[in-house]
Amino acid sequence: MGIYTTKRLLDIALMPFRENKKIGFVPTMGALHSGHLQLVKRALVENDGVVVSIFVNPTQFNNAADLKKYPRTLENDVTMLSSLKGNVFIYAPDAEALYDGNVISKKYNFSGLEHEMEGKHRNGHFDGVGTVLNILFRNVEPNRAYFGEKDFQQLQIVRKLVEVEKLPVDIIGCEIVREENGLAKSSRNKRLNEIQKKEAAVIYRSLTQVKEQFKEKSIAELNAMVVQIFSENEYLQLEYFEIANAETLQTAQTLENGNKYRAFIAAFAGNVRLIDNVALN
Repeated sequence: MGIYTTKRLLDIALMPFRENKKIGFVPTMGALHSGHLQLVKRALVENDGVVVSIFVNPTQFNNAADLKKYPRTLENDVTMLSSLKGNVFIYAPDAEALYDGNVISKKYNFSGLEHEMEGKHRNGHFDGVGTVLNILFRNVEPNRAYFGEKDFQQLQIVRKLVEVEKLPVDIIGCEIVREENGLAKSSRNKRLNEIQKKEAAVIYRSLTQVKEQFKEKSIAELNAMVVQIFSENEYLQLEYFEIANAETLQTAQTLENGNKYRAFIAAFAGNVRLIDNVALN
């Protein structure tokens, strides 16, 4: 396992894997947890070598304070990845090098996916995501890239990005890894105190209740139920709850046969923003 801070050094390391071998890619912003390791483990099974990028991308943060507070734990991340067996390459560039001195986002049209849910609350976020992933995909040139379904909207946008940019990479979505209380694993969880982490279980509990009652209650009733659940919890503040078409991500008002739906939640525990989702059918 090696750590590479430039595309040139990464290219040299990956040269033996370019012919007749498969390269997997797991892009991360560091502060790795067991959810990330599950992605890397799957990638190692399905490929001959795996690149893990560790890069806190400044262009996808619309809140400067959030960017500043985002945990940076490179030494610990390297230790965690060192525990895995296989050909792992850590790509950890700095912003100036990765963006070639021009740290700004490209504007994208993701066919409306970028305007739903997270897009309504985080202006410019998906332009930043698309920009950095476009650069990373071109630098790494993977055969497959792996993303967790916790950021399901991002997963759909990455699939659209690959289509728009005509990138030769297969995008693999992987199941959400959860804490014992159901809270989705996230780097942000490190910023929760013990009470917040315990109470944040209400997010997945709410989604589970929605899934259980999806066929019996209307969307309006399910919306009201989630609002009520969060109103009774003094530690979590609901930002939004939506039931959306899993393909278009548009908010569902009524259910149509043949469509797949997911329930999405964003909530704050103090100043820590948490997201989660589940498939409903």
